[in-house]
Amino acid sequence: MYNIIFFIIIAFLILNFVSEQWVSYLNAKCFGKPIPSILQGIYDEEKYQKQQAYSKENYKFSLLSSSVSMLVIFIALFVGFFGWLDIYLRLYISNEVGLALAFFGILYLINEIIDTPFEYYQTFSIEDKYGFNKTTKKIFVLDKFKNLLLSAVIGGVLLGVIAWFYMLIPNYFWLMAWLVISLFTIFILMFYSEWIVPMFNKQTPLEEGDLRTKIEDFATKAGFTIKNIYVIDGSKRSTKANAYFSGLGSKKRIVLYDTLIKELSSEEIVAVLAHEIGHYRKKHSLSMLFVSLLSNLFMLWLLGFFLANPLLSQAMGGSEPSFHLGLLAFGILYTPISVLLGLAVNAFSRKHEYQADAYAKSFGLSQTLISALKKLSETSLSNLQPHKAYVFMHYSHPTLLQRIQALQS
Repeated sequence: MYNIIFFIIIAFLILNFVSEQWVSYLNAKCFGKPIPSILQGIYDEEKYQKQQAYSKENYKFSLLSSSVSMLVIFIALFVGFFGWLDIYLRLYISNEVGLALAFFGILYLINEIIDTPFEYYQTFSIEDKYGFNKTTKKIFVLDKFKNLLLSAVIGGVLLGVIAWFYMLIPNYFWLMAWLVISLFTIFILMFYSEWIVPMFNKQTPLEEGDLRTKIEDFATKAGFTIKNIYVIDGSKRSTKANAYFSGLGSKKRIVLYDTLIKELSSEEIVAVLAHEIGHYRKKHSLSMLFVSLLSNLFMLWLLGFFLANPLLSQAMGGSEPSFHLGLLAFGILYTPISVLLGLAVNAFSRKHEYQADAYAKSFGLSQTLISALKKLSETSLSNLQPHKAYVFMHYSHPTLLQRIQALQS
């Protein structure tokens, strides 16, 4: 069990945990830094103290929850839990596909049992304390069951198909798996708002009026065909605001949170949507999709290269090579590559955000967009002074300061 792969896995887990906590610590040290003059006025003194307390509480809670998760994984690895579970399931299941589904299904349920108390505390203690939470306990429970159902159906089908390919054509299963995952990714991108979102939220067409007229006028000015504008009832869970584009081609739609409509003026919402249209004009969704598909191809090729190695299953405590134990071990071993790819994608995404802001600016909306961004930061108690290392590792968007400076340059 304690072979070279096992100790590499332990080393990767420790390095990832320590680096994450170190960057979070550096970010926490920035709490309370003087706010640059360009950001003055977003918070009054009382609101600023509230934002500081919110950031500190989230930092401490994140440290606790991630430490518990790390401890559980370490215990499971050192006592050979994953190997024991594999041996136990083989007493009742002989089919390798069914074995993989049962194995990961049980791990998913265990993970949910561990995570749910933390999610509950985050929602009903921290978010509630600072005025963000609107979720009822009934909605919280229903969301859990819906997520469980979706994970079982979608995750189960994908995992089952990939495991079946591995049993059928082990040398080329990675290519078939990539084709299936790619088709599924494109399908979700097309129909997410139409099929998945209604399971959790109600979406209604934006009614006729001043806001819709201004959005349509801007779309005409920008030469952008727009038919589907929806309002989503985000306020049933949180006061935080958002807006996004979804879909491709004829399936594209604009989705506005009702909280966004409440917090911003019509002109500010138009500026936010100009930014989103900028993403569409610059084909950012397509380029990110291409990057995602390419990275998935590399990951699955690497998985196909390593999965047959019995050392992977042995490192997880298995007595014989198995698809699910090898997949679990590979998932951990892939962490360093995943982190590096994540850094590259975040850098790519931040560049896209600057380009989308510049698109809105080209229509004379820079000051209106700045006003909207400031309001959104204020209402969500955003950290205005994150550490550069934390931004580099975790931010898919530039900071508010960086975006304002770019818009004003």
